[in-house]
Parts: sequence; structure tokens; C-alpha cells
Amino acid sequence: MFMLLRHAPRIRGRCAAAAKPWLHGQFVMFVHIYAVQARLMSERHRTASALMVLLLGVCGVTAPRAADAGAPELAQALQKKYDGIKDFASDFVHTYEGGVLRKRITERGHLLVKKPGRMRWEYTTPERKLFVSDGAKMYSYLPQDKQVIISSLPADDQATTPTLFLTGKGNLTRDFTPSLVDLPAGMPAGTRALKLIPKTRQRDYDWLILVIDPGTLAIRGLVTVDAQGGQSTFAFDNLKENVGLADKEFAFKIPRGVDVVESPRI
Repeated sequence: MFMLLRHAPRIRGRCAAAAKPWLHGQFVMFVHIYAVQARLMSERHRTASALMVLLLGVCGVTAPRAADAGAPELAQALQKKYDGIKDFASDFVHTYEGGVLRKRITERGHLLVKKPGRMRWEYTTPERKLFVSDGAKMYSYLPQDKQVIISSLPADDQATTPTLFLTGKGNLTRDFTPSLVDLPAGMPAGTRALKLIPKTRQRDYDWLILVIDPGTLAIRGLVTVDAQGGQSTFAFDNLKENVGLADKEFAFKIPRGVDVVESPRI
């Protein structure tokens, strides 16, 4: 779910020597975040994107004791709220540094998520990018490349932990070992950082950190590190949950004049 899931800035034409495997851009979920940005969305996006689904249950709920809760209790509170959230919308700022790019890139956009498995990441600045999941397929579109990459979401028994969260079938307390850690640089004072280590080895990431407002349990940030050493940091603003998002928000219409590439499962 928290799909979300990992987006690496576009590499084509900028770091071609360092990123030959990237067929078109970067994201599976989030060339699929390294397989589709290693082809459209590199590992960074698939992870962040898939992992984002975690946000579904943790935005905008009251948590009077969250400031004093230990890691297991905080994780349980987040999961409980996640179970009651059907959809959410948010603006985001995505910063990526390290890894194959060896530089810092900041992008902005808007995110929509709806259970089960629907997601829309729309990057608006500095470059337009669109990643849409309708619950069965993931569409990765970079207008400048004039290409759409289509991937199928995996079956449950073949899915990674982030993908299970993306489809609303994961469980924060069952699938991760939580611990409280120091706040990552640049995160708001007064928030808490919950580090989540997957109990089953994941190919896209070793751990992630959720930055949480202890007064509301709103997710203020998400940090992941990919296998290439690149760090993705998402900061969220204007979070709105249970807004009644229509399914049509997650329907992707292939633009005219673009190449369409069918890719293996995310």
C-alpha cells in the first residue's frame, strides 16, 4: 500500500551511461520504479508508491496518547486507522538523492489513493509524469518520452509487501517489525519517526521510515532507501481522507501517438 511506492527522477538523456538498463524512465508502481524507470519509475517509485498505501489509514485521525506510545502501540494505532480509511488525497514533495543519479532532485505533485489497489501519482513540477493503477494494471506515462508502459499487478502469493498494502491486503503489524528512531533531517519538529523493517525480505528496499504527527496520526513524511543507495523522501501536505474518490479518477486513457510497451508484472 504503501504502494506508493518509489519514484526515481527521469534518467533518460541525463544519466544514460549510469542507467543503461532503464528502458524508459523509472517506476513500477512508483520502467516500474527501477524496473520501469529502471524503466519509468525505478525502484524508488515502486517502493514509495506501494508503500504509500500505508497512508490510507493514518491520515487525520486523533491519537491522544501517540506522543507517549511505544513502537508496537504506535504501529497498531496506525493499522487500526488504516482499516477504516477508504481513500485519501494529498499534495506531495518528492526529493531524491544519491544512487545512480548522484545529485539531488526535487519534484512536486498530487496523489490519490483508493482501496483496493487504486492509485494516481501525478507529478507536475518540474516535469510532468503520471503513474496510475486501476487495481489490475499499472500505467506509467512520461509525456516527454511519448511512451506508456503497462504492467500487471501480481497475484497475492507473488506480491511484495508494498504491493499487498497497495491492494489493501497488507498488515502493518503483521508484515513489519517497528522501532522508534531519530527524526530524518528536515522533518517537522514534534513529529515522531517510526522505522519499519519488513519481516520478509523485499527486493526493492530494506526498510522505510514513516514520520507521524503524534497529535493526529497524520503522516507527514515517508523515507525509503533503494538498493542503489538512493534515498527518496516524501513530504505530504493538504491530506484529506475518505473524500469519496470516484473510480474514474483511476481510469487511464492511452494518449494518441504514443508507444505502448507491455511489461511483466510489477
